[in-house]
Amino acid sequence: MNRSGVLLVLVGLLLAGGVVVASGAYLPFVSAPGYQPTATDTATATAGSTAAGGDGTASPTEDRYDHATVTVLDANGTELGSVRVAVADTTAKRYTGLSKTESLPEDRGMLFTYDAEGNHTYVMRDMSFGIDIVYIDANRTIRTIHHAPEPVEGEDGGDQRYPGEGQYVLEVNYEWTTRHGVEPGDRVRIEGLENG
Repeated sequence: MNRSGVLLVLVGLLLAGGVVVASGAYLPFVSAPGYQPTATDTATATAGSTAAGGDGTASPTEDRYDHATVTVLDANGTELGSVRVAVADTTAKRYTGLSKTESLPEDRGMLFTYDAEGNHTYVMRDMSFGIDIVYIDANRTIRTIHHAPEPVEGEDGGDQRYPGEGQYVLEVNYEWTTRHGVEPGDRVRIEGLENG
């Protein structure tokens, strides 16, 4: 093969690689194990320790995440509920989300953050429990709440699609928003979120 042929092949490979990276097609191959929120995120106990409320078997994957506290307030400023969240602030963390997570304590969740508001669609890929998916705008007002049930056995949770618009997406236990009286229009306070 002559030099121009080799150059053409190299350019083609670079373009194909760019498409793979831009589309996120590589993510299923590099995604991390599921988030295990039964592990502690404090410096006083080790991941999965029984002192932290765990059963001693949780994996230390929680250490990969920064944490924050999300509190929901109604129009009068009354606190409706609060959860400690793992912050999914990278493409890989947002792709993995709560997939492959064994369970989620009532006072835990995951907060997905973006640089700006946008349209997003969340799915129930590799989920073993139902969740509420809460879209929050840049002003920290709740726009949309989806109640996403656990996928039935044999069903691909990737087919369950929950669209919305926001800069933040909060995932909490199924019907958590109902139990706490949370509705679109309520406000969210996020404490401990860097750059947010």
